[in-house]
Amino acid sequence: MTLATPINAKAAETASQTPAGAAAVKAGKIGIMLVNLGTPDGTEFKPMWRYLREFLSDPRVIELNKAIWYPILYGLVLTTRPKKSGANYARIWNREKNESPLRTFTRAQAGKLAAALRDLPNVTVDWAMRYGNPSTESVARRLVEQGCERILTVPLYPQYSATTTATANDQLFRAMMKIRHAPAIRSVPPYYDEPVYIEALAHSIEKHLATLDFEPEVVITSYHGIPKPYSDKGDPYQAHCLETTRLLRARLGWDEKKLITTFQSRFGAQEWLKPYTDVTVEKLGKDGVKSIAIVNPGFSVDCIETLDEIGREVAETFHHAGGEKFAHIPCLNDSAEGMAVIEALVRRELSGWV
Repeated sequence: MTLATPINAKAAETASQTPAGAAAVKAGKIGIMLVNLGTPDGTEFKPMWRYLREFLSDPRVIELNKAIWYPILYGLVLTTRPKKSGANYARIWNREKNESPLRTFTRAQAGKLAAALRDLPNVTVDWAMRYGNPSTESVARRLVEQGCERILTVPLYPQYSATTTATANDQLFRAMMKIRHAPAIRSVPPYYDEPVYIEALAHSIEKHLATLDFEPEVVITSYHGIPKPYSDKGDPYQAHCLETTRLLRARLGWDEKKLITTFQSRFGAQEWLKPYTDVTVEKLGKDGVKSIAIVNPGFSVDCIETLDEIGREVAETFHHAGGEKFAHIPCLNDSAEGMAVIEALVRRELSGWV
């Protein structure tokens, strides 16, 4: 009677039959990739130009026909905007690390998530940018080279939009098209109404307001805007933002006059989602409101749009309109509240993989 070949003997036999030059199969690991919007590598003209070109060339961001948009982009926008944007970035730049706060905070989030998941030894955590560095493709390749056969991507956008979550996922799958042995992919869904997220926002707001020497008459949830036509075509972003504010209002026990929703960062001549943050703040000041606070629930970390646009530009608008006291409530960043959100989402989406 012939005995069955032992498993280790079979493995050795298979290995001996592997064609020369074939890649060895590594142990299957799980990679987690935090993905944020992106950042320039520096505040000078050239790195700003490269970043803005990549960002504003994305058809998910600018839906105009290239024949119409590219002459504007290369003829006007990229000749004037890099200098202005560079000056804005220079005001908030992390001089110690020579990088933008968005990169600093996203790296910190990845580090803290890795520490929180130490009980999952087969999981590795990394972070990437949709635009700029570290690129999505470079990080995806690194995870695959480390033996990751499954990747959970975490687009750090609570509210879904084709201009953010969708394009981040697009970029990851473009990277997969260049990888012969592509891993399985999962993407964390939008979490605009997740109880852990609403609780984190509410706690962060309460904690920050407790440090102020005034109680704001109005608190504004300011979200990054998108062109109104995008919303009209079916982008759910506006509905997600309004639902976040509604749930946050209910959790804080405030009414619709105390906590309001606005949209910021509009670009170009077309109509964007309203009401606009700067216009609203100016009206509040002119109407006699003396104290306000602004929070940015749609941003996972503080960045140019929160630190400079809100913290400087919008604050100046309010003061010039007659307002007296202004506060910007920081984003969740890598705070305990913020990390609780990311960890909860990741652990849930790893179900069946670990």
